[in-house]
Amino acid sequence: MRLTEARVLLTGATGGLGGALAVALSHRGAKLLVAGREPDALARLAARLGPGHHSVRADLNRAEDVGAVVDAAQVFGVNVLINNAGIGGFGLFAAQDWAGIDAVLATNLVAPMRLTHALLPQLTRQRQAAIVNIGSTFGSVPFAGFAAYSAAKAGLRGFSQALRRELADTGVAVVHFAPRAIATTLNTAAVDALNRELGNRSDSAEVVAGAIVAALQRGSHEHHLGFPERLFARLNGIAPSLIDRGVAGKLAAIKRHAATG
Repeated sequence: MRLTEARVLLTGATGGLGGALAVALSHRGAKLLVAGREPDALARLAARLGPGHHSVRADLNRAEDVGAVVDAAQVFGVNVLINNAGIGGFGLFAAQDWAGIDAVLATNLVAPMRLTHALLPQLTRQRQAAIVNIGSTFGSVPFAGFAAYSAAKAGLRGFSQALRRELADTGVAVVHFAPRAIATTLNTAAVDALNRELGNRSDSAEVVAGAIVAALQRGSHEHHLGFPERLFARLNGIAPSLIDRGVAGKLAAIKRHAATG
């Protein structure tokens, strides 16, 4: 897609990745409607982006806020939806309360599906449009200590693939982008400590944002960022028992850090 023709609705715009992605898209000529829950942070981002860009305050877990975003998107003429809003969820499943689990599923899976559903009539009317769902390596390599989060991101990947096939006879591209760990405040201290002990690599928000923009420009349908995570995603698809054994060796460290998170 030519980004100079893109009018983008970006959710989760005030987070670390969201802010970096907003700047990267604007620098390449896209116009943005940025959505987030914090009005002050939205105002700062809008000022940073400059003229021609707009913002809308919304909690996408609230039906009325989704309606407000859809109304704003129609006025703005959105032809690209980037479902970026999300929350973390590190902890042993048995020790997590249901309210927290429900929030992970609602924010990371149900909200993007709901917003996509509401915007599909507008997107399918466009000559060219795109839906970009920001997933996670854990959607392809579900990981101990992230059961609910992995379930949500695996669901988002499945939704992306099914919707892509459903919209194959339209001008709407569906992109699923799965980064590995990102160095942002979304990670708790316990997650950072676990990643250090296990030697898990992370990327800066700016690096991930640049890769997402490139995938959108190329029209790539599926993208995993990072090695060996990309290899592990393939292995989990064909020989999950190998991943089972690999994660089992890390389980003691995962449980120790989960107890502090």
